This record gives sequence, structure tokens and C-alpha cells, in this order.
Amino acid sequence: MKGQKQIIFSRVYIVYGMVCLFAMAIIFQTFKIQSPLFEGDKWRAKEESLTRNFREIEAVRGNIYAADESLLATSIPKYEVRFDANTDALTDTYFNENVDSLAYQLSKLFPEKSQSQYLTELKMARAKGKRYHLIRRNVKFTELKILKDFSIFRKGKFKGGFIAVQQNKRVRPFKVLAARTIGYEREGSKPVGLEGAYSKELSGVKGEMWMQKIAGGVWMPIGENSGREPEDGSDIYTTIDVNIQDVAQHALENQLMEHQADHGCVVLMEVSTGDIKAIANLKRNKDGSYYESYNYAVGESTEPGSTFKLASLMAAFEDEYLDLDDMVDTENGTTKFYDLVMRDSHIGGYGKISIKEAFIVSSNVGISKAINRVYASKPQEFVDRLYKMDLNKKLGIEIAGEGAPLIKSTDNDSWSGVSIPWMSIGYESQLTPLQILTFYNAVANNGKMVKPRFITEIRQSGKLIKEFEVEVINNSICSKNTIKMVKEMLEGVVEEGTARNLKNSMYKIAGKTGTAQIANDKYGYKYKSKVSHQASFVGYFPADNPKYTCIVVVNAPSKNVYYGNLVAGPIFKEVADKVYASSIQIHDELDKKEHLAASRIPYAKDGYYNDLLKVYSELNIKTSQEGVNPKWAKVATGENEVKIYKKKIAPIYVPDVTGMSIKDALYILENQGMNVRFTGNGVVKTQSILPGEKIIKGEKIILELV
Repeated sequence: MKGQKQIIFSRVYIVYGMVCLFAMAIIFQTFKIQSPLFEGDKWRAKEESLTRNFREIEAVRGNIYAADESLLATSIPKYEVRFDANTDALTDTYFNENVDSLAYQLSKLFPEKSQSQYLTELKMARAKGKRYHLIRRNVKFTELKILKDFSIFRKGKFKGGFIAVQQNKRVRPFKVLAARTIGYEREGSKPVGLEGAYSKELSGVKGEMWMQKIAGGVWMPIGENSGREPEDGSDIYTTIDVNIQDVAQHALENQLMEHQADHGCVVLMEVSTGDIKAIANLKRNKDGSYYESYNYAVGESTEPGSTFKLASLMAAFEDEYLDLDDMVDTENGTTKFYDLVMRDSHIGGYGKISIKEAFIVSSNVGISKAINRVYASKPQEFVDRLYKMDLNKKLGIEIAGEGAPLIKSTDNDSWSGVSIPWMSIGYESQLTPLQILTFYNAVANNGKMVKPRFITEIRQSGKLIKEFEVEVINNSICSKNTIKMVKEMLEGVVEEGTARNLKNSMYKIAGKTGTAQIANDKYGYKYKSKVSHQASFVGYFPADNPKYTCIVVVNAPSKNVYYGNLVAGPIFKEVADKVYASSIQIHDELDKKEHLAASRIPYAKDGYYNDLLKVYSELNIKTSQEGVNPKWAKVATGENEVKIYKKKIAPIYVPDVTGMSIKDALYILENQGMNVRFTGNGVVKTQSILPGEKIIKGEKIILELV
């Protein structure tokens, strides 16, 4: 028995000893961790690095401006307002004395919560020692200024617990206008448009702030004036004209809706500079509406169809194989190349016509036969000439996603005996709308090919940082003689060819229609029901002195109307009309005539006597008057002087206001109690109630102005 007790006690002592040793180890380890003599500083630094650190602060992103300095994209500051309810300088006494007032003020500014709700929240935040209690998100700057004067908050961050964190929201004031070209930059997705291309310049330099990690993984700013302020991003100035952009986008949308097309694009370029004045891209949604979801003008590389016939003939002209007057037989509108049939859209063909006529009527048979005849035995020469015109190269624009052009070479695996005739009319090749437009722009620019320009300047706080000059891709894509010939053809297309519907009496348009079959990805051209169409028109205006080029491409119109002149042409015409109407520099100067009037004395309207006398006095024009000085005067302009007569205005009779400006006529008639309506502009020609009739108060009188 005694031996058993000793064994038990010895075991207890052993366990007790082990517990003591373990406790001493814990105490020693705690001392070691906390003591600056051992690892205290190391672990405190480790703890601080995990819970306190410098955090990045986003800089305010720069603005994107249109050519007239209208805002296309900007960052609007929004604020998240929080309350440090446990800040050291905020005493219980001060909090309790002012919290009711703060709750009342918050309920007035943000009425979605009542005073009692705010009061309960604030007291609970204080009781729980919350350091980062949310007051409200998405606070406007004007609201923030008001909040800073509220009770408790007015003492600031450290004495009143007021914390405001700025967050910048990117907005486009014109919403969908040029949305894809302006683009965006989002985390986790590829950069799009100008926002992506110039992200470095727009982003600025990030700042940093000393922050502490609190419950919930939230980082709260701490410390006063700690860290580094961010540097705002630079502003970029684009070439976009918002007025023309608006017209282009709506014209495109209306035409796409009318033809229930899948998608389309329109681009307007300034000839001499390559400035993109408007660019619109629209895709049909499931509900039938249209939106800018992809930049087709930049990224979609497709078979261009008949618009490529220009390049084919330019190659033959430049190599001196063809001339405008050379003849070609279009047969009955069909011809064969090996086992494949080439067809014209015009049933029955055009018979024997010139090369110029073949282009004007867009004869597939005529163009393909002419090009095949001169290049069939030397196909690489045709390809090389196209390469010399830079049709095989990307434009190198700054916007990401430019589609790659395809101009097949003879060493391509898909090259065959029918490649030349089919390439000549825009098949077995691929180009984007912007690449085609740049080529036509070079023709309008007398052979000089310039790179499309989207940006003219970058500025930082108004100071010029970088200026973008006009960039020349090719000083001369061909000879002046070739340019002269193709311009004649392009004008003929509108004057007497496939685009006669675009002809107008105000200014001349030159261009080319295009209608291409787009093969199905799976079935190719095998099944006609699977093949869609692409309608296009590309050209320049005014034709005799080109200022602008424009391309319109409409894909997959679904109402059996797919010709370029009918689907794409009206969009081109609407954009061109807007540009012509709003651009004074396009208009021809008026013939200067020394005198348009019979007299050297300017014509004047009847009106208020003192006003007329002052004007004639300032102009040193001799006047004479009959009778006493009148209040209202009638004038007669002679060759050497102006005669002034009294115009009788009786208070009870309808006066004679003919010959007067509408301003004076309204003043007289409305003071007499009459209800005046008028049409036209200029001076009063007729009045619906004859002078001398008795006035009836409130009676309507209609004035016609010319």
C-alpha cells in the first residue's frame, strides 16, 4: 500500500514538474518575444507590417476632350464618409452633448434615415468602439462641404472622427457617342480605345497613405500628413467633333434599324491631316436596339468587295498596262475563270465598255477580265504593286485591336488560278474599314497617305506636354497621272454610275460603292442562305477640292436590300451634308461685288426715329425730314440722302407696321393690346389686319416677314 502511494506521488511530482517547466518556457518565450533585448523589436515590426502599412492612393485620372474641348470622358470624385467613434480626442462629454445635433443634421442632408435611426447608430458605434463606422457612400463634393460643418465632424479627423475617402468615378458626358473609341480601362480586362492606349498619361502617379488594418479587413487612414500625395493624370485632346459624331451615330443607327442589319460603322477623316472627326460602331442587341460593343472600323478585317476595284485598277494604271479608254467585253454579264463563274449584278451585262465605264457601273466581269488579262502570266507583279501602295501593312494606330490586312502573295498555300480575278474585285483579301478609308484618303490627298490621327495634344494642368504631328505613311502611293485618272473614275461613280442617288447641286462627291458577299465561317460560300452581305460606300468631298473622306460599312442587312448605294450611301450623304453645312472653309468664296444696291447708302427699315437718326449720324449719311420730329419714322433711301417721314401711330387704330423690323412691330402692337403672331424673317411685308381699323384688345394679328 505504502509503495503504491509513493509511486502515485512520484508520478504527480513528475507531471507537476513538467507543467512548471512548460509554464516557465511560455514565460521565457513571452519575455523573449516582447523584450527589446531579444526578438521584441522584430515581432513588433512584423505585427505593424501586417496591420499598418503604406497603401496606394489612386490619382485623379486625366480628362479626354473633343476637338472643341467638350468633355468626352472625365473623373467625378465621389466620397465615402466614415466616423471614427473611438478617436482619442473625442471625450464622452463632448460626444453626448453634440450627438443629437449631428443625428438631426444627417437626417436633413440624407433623409432616407430618420434622426432617431442616425442617433442609435452613432451611439452604438461609440459604445462598440468602432474606428471606421460607415456614414454614407457616394457622397458628392457639395454634400461633403456641408458635412464638414456638422456637429462633432467640424473638429476634423483626429478630434471629431470625421473620415472622408475619395473615390473617382469615370463618366462619359456624351454617353454612347464614340464609346468604343474613347474606350475604358478595367482591372481584369484588356484596355480598350484611347483610355487604354494612353492609360499611362491619363493615370498620373499614385500616392500613398499610412493606414491601419482593422476588423473586417478594412484599411483605415491613420496619422496626420503622412504619406505622399498622388499626382493627377494628364489630359488628352482628341480630333473628334462631337456635333459630327452625333450626326454620324444617329444616321448609322437609323439606317441599321431600317434594314435590320447586324452591325455597321462610319468614319469621317480630314484629308490633309488624317484627323478622325467622327467614328461610330453599332451592333444589334437581342432586343433590336443598337450599342457600341466593338470597334468594327478598327478591328474587323473582311473582304472589302467592290471598293477594292480602285486599288486593282491603280496597279494596272501605274504599271502602264491599262488606260481609261481601253475596252473590255462584259459579255452577257457572266464569264468563266476555269470552273468558276464570275457574275455582274446587272443581268445581261453591259456589252463592250471602257475601263472607266466598267468601274463606274462596277462591272465584276469587266474589271476581273481586264486585270486577269494583264497580270495572269505575272501575278506576283500585281501583288507587289499592291504592296508598294502599303495595302498589306497595318496602320499602326495607337488603339489596340487593329485587324491585320491580308493581301495574298503567290507563295500562299491558298493561291490558285482564280486568285487574280477574284482579288481584283475585292475577294480573297481582307482589310478593315479604317485601312480602306486611309487608302482612299491618300487618293483624295493626291497620293500622300497619312496615318489616322486620334490625338492632337497631351496637357498637364493646361501645360502642353506633347503635340502629335501629322504622320506620313507613304509620300506617294502612285504617280500624279494615276491619281488624275482614278479621281475621274470616282467622280463618275456619283455623277453617272452606281451612286447617282448621292449626287447633289451644292457640292460634288466622289467615291465607290461596294457590295460584298461574306462567307459563313462554317459553310463558306457553299449555301447561299448562309451567306450574308456587306454594303459599303467610301469617298471624299468636295470632289474638286477634297477636305474630308468618309467610309460607311453595313453588315448583314436583312430586308433583301444590300447594295452599297442604297444601304451605306444615305449615311454618307447625311454626314457629308452636315459637314458641308457647318464648315465655312469648304464653301466656294462668293464673287466680290463692289455694290449690290442701286445706292451707296445702306438700306434701312422703318423704325424708332432717334435710333435711325443716331445710326445715320454715325455713318455720316445725310438725312432730311418733313414735318416735326416724329417718334416713329418711315424712311426712303435716295442716291445721296435719306428722307425721313413721320409714321403715324394712333392708340385706338391698327398701325401700319410694314417695312419695320419685328422687334419694333411687336413693341408697338403689343403695347396696343394686340396678340401678335409672325412667320418668316426679315422685315414685315404684310399684316392680317389692315391699318386704320379700330383695335380690339386681345385680337390676333399675323405678320408675314421677308
